[in-house]
Amino acid sequence: MTGPYEVLAAAPGFSVDFVAKTPDPVRSDRGLRFVPTQTLASAPPCDLLVVPGGPGTDDAILDPDWVAFTRRQALGARYVFGICTGSLLLGAAGLLRGKRASSHWRARELLAHFGAVPTDARLCVDGNVFTAGGVTSGIDMALKVVATLCGDEVAKLIQLQIEYDPQPPFPGGTPRTSEPAIVQRYLSQSQARFEQRSAKVRQAALNVRGGPAAADSVA
Repeated sequence: MTGPYEVLAAAPGFSVDFVAKTPDPVRSDRGLRFVPTQTLASAPPCDLLVVPGGPGTDDAILDPDWVAFTRRQALGARYVFGICTGSLLLGAAGLLRGKRASSHWRARELLAHFGAVPTDARLCVDGNVFTAGGVTSGIDMALKVVATLCGDEVAKLIQLQIEYDPQPPFPGGTPRTSEPAIVQRYLSQSQARFEQRSAKVRQAALNVRGGPAAADSVA
């Protein structure tokens, strides 16, 4: 979330709110603490809904409050932006049916449970729904969102301001470009979490099939 936030907060005319269930600080899986500026109950309608990913998403897709909030805000927003596994929450809210969507590569196939068409594209735009792959792709997509809302020149200025010129020290970063041994090691390390996430996604998919066809209203 921090990378895309840096981009979006720099855009002229943007006012960014962090939303949580309560006003209490929210600790990320990496230890960062975010101070909410709105709660689910107090958050006003937004022009751009940004849904970050991370381990917390696995619980959010089964949380009726988060699912309902995401659906409600998305239906009133001009654009919806899912980062990494945040796209799973969009799916659980019924917003991805029949749409192409991306996510972190380890979770991408799970989007199909929500009626989405998974794509291995780093950035995916289908109608007003923007979805990005893993963590770093959120910066790329945030720049694309700014370009859509404010024009290319503004996005280019922000890209220069944050000196976004990625030159990773190693080749890789995707299963296709990484060494097979590295890919296998990560698959092994993440298998238990993948199985837990898969079970929750299957349950969330059952929930959304019985809910309102919200996706039909998102163009």
